[in-house]
Amino acid sequence: MEQSSLFEINEQEPLASRMRPRNLDEFVGQTHLLGENKILRKMIESDNITSMIFWGPPGVGKTTLAHIIAKKTKSVFITFSAVTSGIKEIKQVMEDAHQNKKQGIRTIVFVDEIHRFNKAQQDAFLPFVERGSIVLIGATTENPSFEVNNALLSRCKVFVLKELTSDDIITLLKRALTSKNGFGDKKVNISDENLKVIADFANGDARSALATFDMIVTNGDVLEDESINITDETIKECLTKKTLMYDKNGEEHYNIISALHKSMRNSDPDAAVYWLARMLEAGEDPIYVARRIARFASEDIGLADTNALNVAINVYNACHFIGMPECNVHLAEAVIYMSLAPKSNACYVAYNKASEDAKKMLSEPVPLVIRNAPTKLMKELNYGKGYQYAHDSEDKLTNMECLPPSLKGKEYYIPVNQGNEIKYKERLNQIKKWKQEHQ
Repeated sequence: MEQSSLFEINEQEPLASRMRPRNLDEFVGQTHLLGENKILRKMIESDNITSMIFWGPPGVGKTTLAHIIAKKTKSVFITFSAVTSGIKEIKQVMEDAHQNKKQGIRTIVFVDEIHRFNKAQQDAFLPFVERGSIVLIGATTENPSFEVNNALLSRCKVFVLKELTSDDIITLLKRALTSKNGFGDKKVNISDENLKVIADFANGDARSALATFDMIVTNGDVLEDESINITDETIKECLTKKTLMYDKNGEEHYNIISALHKSMRNSDPDAAVYWLARMLEAGEDPIYVARRIARFASEDIGLADTNALNVAINVYNACHFIGMPECNVHLAEAVIYMSLAPKSNACYVAYNKASEDAKKMLSEPVPLVIRNAPTKLMKELNYGKGYQYAHDSEDKLTNMECLPPSLKGKEYYIPVNQGNEIKYKERLNQIKKWKQEHQ
C-alpha cells in the first residue's frame, strides 16, 4: 500500500522531484544492486523485502528506491522523519504495525536520514524489527557502523549505493528534455558537450544535476519560435550561481571536509577554522565534523600526541551535549589543537601494513607458545608450552616470538621523530636491542 502523495506530480515541484523514477526500469545507476538478476532487484520485484539500510552519498537514489518499494509492495508503507518523530509517535505506529501483523498485514517503515535518529529513537524500533512486526528501511549518507545501533544494524542488510557516473547523469538529463514531467512540452536547444559539463559538475549527484539543469533552462534565451536556447554563457553564469548555493546549503560536503582534514594535516589552523566555519554555517551536522576530527586524531597525530584523541572525544561529547550553535567553539578548539599538534601517521601505516598481511594469511596458525590452555588435552598438545610471563623478568621483557613463523621479524609500527613518538621510538629501539642480546 503506497502513500498517495509519493508519486503525485506537481508542476511547482523541483525538477528532481518531478523526474523521480517510478519503477526499476526508469531507475538509473546502481547496476551492481539493480541489474538483471541482482539481489536487490529480485527482492523488490518479488516483494520479498527484509529490513535493510541504503548507504551512499547524496543524490544517488536511496529515497527513490524506498518510493519504488512503496509502489511495488503489498504492505502498509510508513515514512518517518528524525526531525518530527518522537518516541511517542514511533511507539504508537509500532503498536499499530504489531496489530496489523496479527491480521496478516505487513508494515514497511522507511526512515530517511536514519543517522539523525538518536539512540532512544532507534531503540524504539528494535523490538518490532526483532519480532518481525515491521520491515525497516533506512537511508543514510553516513557510515551505518557508526550511526546505527549495533543491535539494529545486525538485523538489517546494508546495501552500498555508489556515486552516479557522468554517463548516468547525462541519461537523466536527456530524459528530462523529453519527459512530460520535465521539459517535454518545450523545445530546449542544448549541445551534448554542455550536457556533459552539467553532468561532470554534479559530481555524481542526480538531484544536484537536475536542480542545476532546471536553473539553466529557466535562464535560457527564449527565441521567436518559443524554443529555449542554452548557450555556453548561460551554462557559465548558472554554474557560478550554483556554486554559491553549494556554499549556503553545504552540498560540497566531501570537498570541504577534505579541505578541513588536509588543512589540519598541513598544520594550518587558520585554514582549518575557515573550512570548519564554511561547513557549520552551511548547516553541516556538527556530530559528523566531530567524528572526522576523532579519526584525524589517530590517523594523522597518533602517539605523537595522545591527548589529541582525548580532545577529539571530549569535543564529540560536547557537541552531543550542547549542540549548535554553541558547540561551534568546541569544534574550533579541536581543529586548532589538531592543526598545532605534532604529526605522525605511524599507527595508520602500521595497521594498513598489518591488514594486508592479515588478509593474505587468514589461516596462519597462532604460535603454540602463546595459545591458551584451559583444558588437559590442550596442555597435552603443547598449548602454552614455553610461555614466558614478562612480569616475572627483571626487565619485564622476554625473547618469546609472538608473530607467526612466516612473519618473524616483520615490522609494522615505525615511529617518527615527532612529539611523544620520539620517546616511543627510543623505547622501541631499546626493546629491539634487548631482544637481540637475549636471543
